[in-house]
Amino acid sequence: MAAGQIGIIVILVLALAVMGGGYIAYINIRDKIRLFTRMAFGSDTIKGSFENMDREAEITPKSVSAATKLYLPQILRDFPEFHYDEMKNRAENVLTGFLAGIDEKNPARLTEGITSELREKLNLRISALINEDAEEHYRNIKIHRTEIKIYRKLKGRCSIIFQSSVQYHYLKKRDGNVLEGAEDRLKQSRYNVEMIYIQDRDLVENQADSGLAMNCPNCGAPLPKLGAKKCLYCDTPVEEFNIKIWHFSDVEET
Repeated sequence: MAAGQIGIIVILVLALAVMGGGYIAYINIRDKIRLFTRMAFGSDTIKGSFENMDREAEITPKSVSAATKLYLPQILRDFPEFHYDEMKNRAENVLTGFLAGIDEKNPARLTEGITSELREKLNLRISALINEDAEEHYRNIKIHRTEIKIYRKLKGRCSIIFQSSVQYHYLKKRDGNVLEGAEDRLKQSRYNVEMIYIQDRDLVENQADSGLAMNCPNCGAPLPKLGAKKCLYCDTPVEEFNIKIWHFSDVEET
């Protein structure tokens, strides 16, 4: 065998050895990646891992800032008549009413004691959808948990923020095309619902927006000021508005 042929054979053997070593290294790295993704995400592939992460996020409720045990004793000292379970249920009703109002483009779905500020926020959201010729749907709403997030005392005004963990089927459409969400997928989210208690009438009346909902019980027209005795539009007598009660002032996704 010629020396040149021997050299070629040696080169081929070395090349095969390098290729074999590289393949073995590839197998080891691949197996390590599969082991990691299987242990961390329950799948052998990165694509499958992301799919598993999406499915896990779909069914796992969001955590909430649970400070009820911290703030509730303070609230009860300031407001001995405060009923936590009742207020929590009211906050959840306001949240579901707000989402249903967006879904149906119907601000009348907010029926709890709310402020004009919150009603206007819902009206603006509905108007934006109408202007965009879009639909935003919240179906099968389920609230997993609601807790007090914060309690604040300001001049003439006290505020409690409830935080809720919520799931629903979310869908945003325009011209029949789905822009966000999916009919067969759940979305987990978190919302803050704020309620306020006005203690100082002068402070409220001096604000550009009192934050208090004042509407005629007959025709629904806004009343011009606190203490109004009758509606300017239909002359229906109204009782003086009681400012010393809790009203819901905001709903915000976090």
